[in-house]
Amino acid sequence: MEGTPEVLSIPGLPGLEPNPDFDPRAAVPSTRMAAMREARGEYELDTDPARLVPAVVHAYLTESYWSPGVTPDVVERAMAYSLCFGLYRGDEQVGFARVVTDRASFAWLADVFVLPEHRGRGLGEWLVRAAAGHADLAGVRRFVLATRDAHGLYARFGFEPFDEAEARRWMVRRGDA
Repeated sequence: MEGTPEVLSIPGLPGLEPNPDFDPRAAVPSTRMAAMREARGEYELDTDPARLVPAVVHAYLTESYWSPGVTPDVVERAMAYSLCFGLYRGDEQVGFARVVTDRASFAWLADVFVLPEHRGRGLGEWLVRAAAGHADLAGVRRFVLATRDAHGLYARFGFEPFDEAEARRWMVRRGDA
């Protein structure tokens, strides 16, 4: 019958009918992140995207072990589609972190850094605490990250290595960076 939604039939499960009242555009909350602004001494942590300095983020990432040679365009697109945390001393951006997320079931903490001349002041820990505790990520079912050398830092916030079964389930599709 024309105009009648089809019923999805999966063996062993009752028929699943499309919900005529579901509008995916209405189900999506604003893409704006809940604002966060905190001060600690001469430093400020802020989620205002207008304050971010993509050139600072690109300059650091292109030299990092995880994104060598990444282009400015890729960095800017990644920032545009992530929840970003900037760390500042006055008007100078001195650190960064971002979270790629659907805000419900999955979050990936990425690109965490503090410029070398500002390290040793607990600023990296502050960035991770802010990202992991952000209101928009409350209740996320799986929060992941990858690191070569900061396991101790992330462990303080509940991150732990995948167990063997989890590690076997995860896969990666590598593309151009």
